[in-house]
Amino acid sequence: MKYKTMLFDFDGTLADTLPVCFHAFQEVFKKYDSRLVSNEEIIRMFGPSEVGIIEQNLRNRHHIKEAIEDYYHSYDQEHQRLVHTNNEILALIRLLQEKGIQYAVVTGKARRSYEISVRHLFPTGTFNLSITGDDVINPKPHPEGIFTAMNLLNASAEETLYIGDSTADIQAGLSAHVKTVGVNWLHHSHGSKFEVRPHYEFTQIADFVHTFIGN
Repeated sequence: MKYKTMLFDFDGTLADTLPVCFHAFQEVFKKYDSRLVSNEEIIRMFGPSEVGIIEQNLRNRHHIKEAIEDYYHSYDQEHQRLVHTNNEILALIRLLQEKGIQYAVVTGKARRSYEISVRHLFPTGTFNLSITGDDVINPKPHPEGIFTAMNLLNASAEETLYIGDSTADIQAGLSAHVKTVGVNWLHHSHGSKFEVRPHYEFTQIADFVHTFIGN
């Protein structure tokens, strides 16, 4: 079946940003809570935006605002060192544009950090529509973000794919009644085991392109 709309998660799906996310969170928790937080612990905090994660998990409640600002400063400053442009992803987006397949980003990431990453990794105008964690009340695995994007694109569930690298992504897609694609095609995707089964799974971008888009 040819899908007319493709919605993508961002971190770990379109951008290999997890290293800079981990680094910025670890700096914040070290500075304000004097504790070392592992990558695995941070992954378990995922769901809300970065602001929500800090608000919910920082023990030093008196410095929430400062911690949030420090997070964004570290995220921006270390982005170029820790995250690199992926030419296969850029080619995938160009192919979607050439084929006239509408696409958008649906991410739990806050708008501010999302725009930092887009500025570092993607040409201007790559994404015309993005739904971030700041644009919804209910974060993934709730399907609100997917429903919002579909409404704005006038997309039907039958002709929509949601592509992501985490269990929360797959749960959100299933709840939105769209076909789900679980991917582990970037070096720092969340991991190869999904707690719920997606409709499709890919470890190579080229295989996804061959299956759903063509050359």
